[in-house]
Amino acid sequence: MSLKPIIILPDTRLRTISEAVTNVDGNIRTLMDDMLETMYDAPGIGLAAIQVAVPKRVIVIDVAKREADEEEGGVEKKNPIFLVNPEIVLASEETSVYEEGCLSIPEYYAEVERPARVRVRYLDRTGAKQELDADGILATCLQHEIDHLNGVLFIDHISRLKRERVVKKFAKEAKRRAEEGDLA
Repeated sequence: MSLKPIIILPDTRLRTISEAVTNVDGNIRTLMDDMLETMYDAPGIGLAAIQVAVPKRVIVIDVAKREADEEEGGVEKKNPIFLVNPEIVLASEETSVYEEGCLSIPEYYAEVERPARVRVRYLDRTGAKQELDADGILATCLQHEIDHLNGVLFIDHISRLKRERVVKKFAKEAKRRAEEGDLA
C-alpha cells in the first residue's frame, strides 16, 4: 500500500464526473487499499478516488473512530467500507445537519443539511452486489463521497456567498504556492 497525494481546491479535477468501474479486479482493490491508507493518514473518514486524481467511481469510508469518539470516548476502532459504483437508491424526506469538512478543502467546515437516512447500492471488494442502509454520520459521509463522484463538493450545499469566499480563499492560496514554487 502507498499514500497518494490528495488534490485540493481549486483543482478542476474535483469537478470531474467519475467513470463507472467495469471490473473489480486487483488494480481496483490496490487503489482501494491505497485510498484507505491515505484517508487514515490524512486523517479523514471518507475518500473518493477522484480526490487522489483517479476518476473512477470508488470510495472508501470508515466512520468507526468518529462514532467511537462520540459514543465511547475514543476507543480506537476500524471498520472500513469499500464501495464501487455506489448509488443512492433511497433517501429519507427527513433531514439532518452535520458539520462537514473535506480532505480536498482542508481546514474549512460548514453545516450541511442532507437526507437523514439513505440506502446505497454498490459493488464490494469482491465485485458482489450489496445494499447498505445508513443513518447518522455514515449516511452523511456516503452522500458526501458519492457527491464527489459526480463532481459535487460539500460547499455546493452552502450559500453562494460562503461558497464564493471559500473558492476565492483557496484560489488565492494556490496562486501563492505556485508563485513560491516559481521562486524556488
